[in-house]
Parts: sequence; structure tokens; C-alpha cells
Amino acid sequence: MTDTEKQPLTLRERLTTDLARAESKNPCDTEAATLRLILCAVHDRDAEARANDTCVGCDDKVIKEVLHLMVRQREQSATKYEDAGRIDMADSEREEIDIINRYLPAPMDDSMISAAVDRVIDDLDAQSLKDLGRCMNELKSRYSDDIDSRKAGKLVKKALCG
Repeated sequence: MTDTEKQPLTLRERLTTDLARAESKNPCDTEAATLRLILCAVHDRDAEARANDTCVGCDDKVIKEVLHLMVRQREQSATKYEDAGRIDMADSEREEIDIINRYLPAPMDDSMISAAVDRVIDDLDAQSLKDLGRCMNELKSRYSDDIDSRKAGKLVKKALCG
């Protein structure tokens, strides 16, 4: 590989680089604070993995799982804040969600999910509801980061039921 051909940054490298940039701009803003929280959660996973002799550090897949978890947590918090009338806090949670989502792949839209479901059903020659588990496992293995499992599950069930 030549100097002009660079390997794409890992997710960890992107997070670290972006944190340094955000802290140089304003160490107290939401972006810097959110990136610090993300890296702290990743470091916790690293420590847990090392304690269990599983690996030296988390790879991109594990980091994406951490990010998905953080998004779900913030969505729940935003809902609770809204229910309590704390719109300012809900907005703050949503701002963090937007920052976290920058590091996750864009989710598939409904037409893409439908096409993926049709492709998997054809590839597996699925015929009945008995094949639902096989189809879902295949969808998750092919499109783990991109697909909304709930939507996909409904479409698979609908297609297999007739």
C-alpha cells in the first residue's frame, strides 16, 4: 500500500479524532461531552473483555452495539423527560442521539427492508411460518447494522403467512 492509499479509520479512531477536534473547539459543549461518554463506555467494554480474556479491545461491531444501546437509553430518557414536562432535557437527549447517530450506519428504509426480506425468503426457499427463525437469522447476519429487526420480522411473517 502506498502513502496515498490510506486505510479507512476504524470507528474507535474516528471517535478519538473527533473528540480531540471537539475538545479543541469547545471542551464544554454537547459534542465533546457525548464523545467522551461514548469512549468511556467503549473503554468499559474493553476492560470487561480483557478481564474475561476475550480480546485486547473492542472492534467496530462491539462499538456499534454500544452506540445502539446509548441511543436506546437516550430515547427512553427523552420520552420520560417529555412526559414530565422537561422539554429542555428531552431536547438535550435528542441532541446527544444526533451526535451518536453520526457513527452508526444509516438505517435501511422500508423499501430496502422489503427487498432484503424478499431476497432472503427466495434464497432460503422459505415456505411457511416455520421458516421465520431461519429467515430472521439470515437477515440479521447479512444486514446486522442496517436493518430494523422489528419491521423485518413483520414483513417476513406477512410474506410467509400468505
